[in-house]
Formats: sequence, structure tokens, C-alpha cells
Amino acid sequence: MLSLLNEVSTCSCSDRPTLSFALLKLQGASRRTLRRHPLNRIVMQQCVASLASTTMAETVSISKHMQILKEQKKTAFIPFLMSGDPDLATTAEAIHTLDKLGADVIELGVPYSDPLADGPTIQAAATRALLEQHVTLDQVLSMVKEVSPHIFAPIILFIYFNPIKARTPVKLCQQAKAAGISGVLVPDIPLEETGEIRDAATKAGLELILLTTPTTPRDRMQAIAKASQGFVYLVSVTGVTGSRVSMESRVEGLISMLHEVTDKSVAVGFGISAPDAAQQVMSWGAEGVIVGSALVKALGEAPTPEAGLQAMKALAQQLRDATRS
Repeated sequence: MLSLLNEVSTCSCSDRPTLSFALLKLQGASRRTLRRHPLNRIVMQQCVASLASTTMAETVSISKHMQILKEQKKTAFIPFLMSGDPDLATTAEAIHTLDKLGADVIELGVPYSDPLADGPTIQAAATRALLEQHVTLDQVLSMVKEVSPHIFAPIILFIYFNPIKARTPVKLCQQAKAAGISGVLVPDIPLEETGEIRDAATKAGLELILLTTPTTPRDRMQAIAKASQGFVYLVSVTGVTGSRVSMESRVEGLISMLHEVTDKSVAVGFGISAPDAAQQVMSWGAEGVIVGSALVKALGEAPTPEAGLQAMKALAQQLRDATRS
């Protein structure tokens, strides 16, 4: 811990990549110790100030973040939120809360009228954000720009392709990077059609995360894994997002198959809603656990935003603890 503190404290404020990487290692070593010890808190405050004062163009990649966790034999906790549900101010507070709890990466959904990959809970959240809060993509990016300098967890923008096409991939990726986003996940384009968004993301300094499913043939799974950046997103079910009572046993075989064709981290999503499900996929070898619908429901369907934040925080704490047990 002391050596890591020295590494952080001696980094130049202008050397953001080194500073960020040192901070991430320190965060992984002991997040609780970082906040508990007075000296650690002073160092952290200095480093956060340094990070906030420098350009977001040099943020540490999701790939490097996942690499650190893998080296430390830790499973990434990756929560998903729907922007603007119940409102954007609460979304911003939820991001801060998840980061403080120890979320390793945060997925942030952009509300969309035809979310074909999403189940009833996330669809309802997107509808509330669109119809009740009138949330726009520009508002989401503006909110992220305010939040991102003050958190450690990289943010992935979960966005469907139509809003990207309307804005153009180049402009969307440039704006996303300027806001402090680290990666993009587009669930409704196949591998063969990712070229344009991949080129735009790469030039902007973003990583493009791709999905593979239970029906993906092995050779195609290998191609997707090779092309995916950050990590490989394994969809655990044939269907849409949503909480499930238990994980399908075939997920174990899918994780093993992915490990045979790639050395990249594998994160499992769709259907994980409780600590026991998270621990199940961890025991099968997953390097990341993605939780969406359960957290979105806790936050967005509570009687008040304050109650929603408390419910989301309680569930997120359980899930995060499960990934570290």
C-alpha cells in the first residue's frame, strides 16, 4: 500500500496516464483503506484535483482497468443505469454512489424508443426518461461531463445505433470522449457492420465492446472476441434483459468456450440480479458481472428519488461484496 501511495503522490499532475494507472492500482489494492487512513485521503484528494484539471483525452482504458483486476484475481462489478430515470440529477448521484461503493466499470444507458435488447424493466425506465423527463442524448453527455472528473470507474455508453447514425459516428464518439466516456456498446449492430463505429471510436480514443450470445457459433464467437475491446460481453440468455431466478447452466460452457478462443476478460450480463447469481458466474470463471434490471428497478420504481437511491445502494453493496468474496 505504501509503495502504491508513493507512486501516486510522486506522479506529475500533467502525466495523467501514469497518475490514473497508479490510482487504479491503489483503488484495487484497498478502496476502504484509501478512504479510512487520513494520509490516504489527502493523497486521494490531491490526485482527484489533478485528474479534474487535466484533459479527459488521456483516461485509462477499460482494457487496462480490467487487466489490473484480472492480475489481482478480482471480478469486476459492472452496474448498469438508465440515464434520466427517475431524473438526470438522480442518475448523476447514482453514478457517484456506485463509484464510492466500488463499481469497477459503469454502464450508462441512453433512453431510446425501440430498445430491442431490453426487457420490460429497462424499457419502462427508458420510457419514463423519454416521456416524463424528456431526456436527450445531449443532456446525458452534459451530465456525464460534470460527473466523470470526480469518479474512478470508467463509463461505458450503452446506446442503440439510430441515435449514433443521426449524429454520425464520428461526432458521437468525439462528444462522448470529451464528456469523459471510455467505451461504447451498441447492441443492435452485428459484427460485420461495426466498421464505421469502430473506426470513429478508435480515432476518438474510445473502446468498442461487443456482445456474444448463447446461439453464437464458436468460430463467430472467436471473431467477436478478437474484435471486442475492453472485455467480451457474454449475454447469458437467449432473449432480452431482465432479472432471472437462476442462471442457466450452459453459461458455464459458454464462458469456457470464450476462454479457449481469447485471453480477454469475459463479463456476463442479462439476468443477474442477486449475489448468489453473481457468485455462480464467478465460480464458472467470469472476470466480470454485469447487473442492470435489478438496479434500474430499485432506483426508478421507488416512491421517491431518495428512496430509490437507498434501495439501489443496498442492492449494489450486496452485489459488489459478492464479487469480492
